[in-house]
Amino acid sequence: MSSKVKEEQPTRTPSTVTPRGTLFVVSSPSGGGKGTIIRHVLDVVPNLSYSVSYTTRAPRLNEVDGREYFFVSHETFEAMIGAGEFLEWACVHGNYYGTAKKQVLEDTAAGADIILEVDVQGAASVRQLLMDSVSIFILPPSYDVLKQ
Repeated sequence: MSSKVKEEQPTRTPSTVTPRGTLFVVSSPSGGGKGTIIRHVLDVVPNLSYSVSYTTRAPRLNEVDGREYFFVSHETFEAMIGAGEFLEWACVHGNYYGTAKKQVLEDTAAGADIILEVDVQGAASVRQLLMDSVSIFILPPSYDVLKQ
């Protein structure tokens, strides 16, 4: 007669792995209302953070380094380009603007949902590097006029 011994199954504990956050990429042509829409969304959507970009332009009145932008010199920005530190970047009216790759990857890996405001070209760059991001394109207010 054979005896069957019941094997003990390992005890399963809830996963402690933090779910990956989502990157929302909001783009439109200049003047399309990205900033206004993003400010409203940040006011009403919990646990959503704004990705602060780098720029070489001078701060405007009431802008704070690290809140609206990280303000850096042209030399620093160009060194960051050379080191491959940007997810996307552009030169607009003689000033650089860009999104730090490390910041976005670390924040989303930690489970944070991030909203990123970029121009149309920047959104295309992000889509090529982070295909799992959510892209939102805002038609500018003048779009209705263009259709006529």
